[in-house]
Amino acid sequence: MFKPATSDPRFERALGAYLGVAVGDALGAPVEFMTRREIAHRGIHHEMTGGGWLKLKPGQITDDTEMALCLGRAWMQAKGWNAKVSADYLAAWLRRRPIDVGNTCRRGIRRYMSDGSLEGPLSEGDGGNGAAMRIVPIALATCGDDAAFQVAALEQAHLTHHHPLSDAATLVLGRLVHILVAGGDIDACRALTDTFVSEFPKFAFTPYPRRASGYIVDTMQTVLHYFYCTDSFESCVTEVVNCGEDADTNGAIAGMLAGARYGVQAIPQRWLTRLDAAVASEIRQLTTGLMQIAK
Repeated sequence: MFKPATSDPRFERALGAYLGVAVGDALGAPVEFMTRREIAHRGIHHEMTGGGWLKLKPGQITDDTEMALCLGRAWMQAKGWNAKVSADYLAAWLRRRPIDVGNTCRRGIRRYMSDGSLEGPLSEGDGGNGAAMRIVPIALATCGDDAAFQVAALEQAHLTHHHPLSDAATLVLGRLVHILVAGGDIDACRALTDTFVSEFPKFAFTPYPRRASGYIVDTMQTVLHYFYCTDSFESCVTEVVNCGEDADTNGAIAGMLAGARYGVQAIPQRWLTRLDAAVASEIRQLTTGLMQIAK
């Protein structure tokens, strides 16, 4: 049974964000690469069934959560941001042959393993959502310090994804987490999102284009649309993963925002109890440590 949260609202929202990544990942992975219509034909997907193309166990996480755990571990070991320590953790993870890893992430980590470079060249092929999906530990550790957040967020991103749209999305997601963990309301989030879309019009999500691929624009449009038009953690994450396509990553990012907005107590207990117990325990430990670091 998952332990209840503390009475500290800031910690509850931070834990909700980190656990939300794992929950959204585990819920969405079994319907990854399915279409919206295929999922609907089987009935709404709202339980941690396992299965899918990866033949997962119920509640099993994938690379989205695993990479976010690597960055959290690295931050705690280095007692702050250290790009090389973070890259070393990701390289060790890749050597263990994870059940799933995106091509862009694999290519970037392998480049580091080969030549030690912590940043790949600017590339049009790096516009995926892999840098955004793992941002939660960095966002939590830098709550109250936007300058430190920007440095760490971009350095971790450029290890595998060096693209202006990936950068912009990664930064705005972390800043939304900052607002929500600090107790900011949905109007503050909307103001930041409106500025983001005005600066990068490709991300406009009204009317919703109904694409949910791993392209960072599609991911952000899907996540932001449902983040603003739903009113609970469960409804937000369920709506996102039922879009199919890159359902695990989109679910993970939606879970991060919804968890930060509603807090860990809003995550359905039936999902938390299905989640791998060791993963949930480590996320609680990392969240505690990262929030002690944050200002």
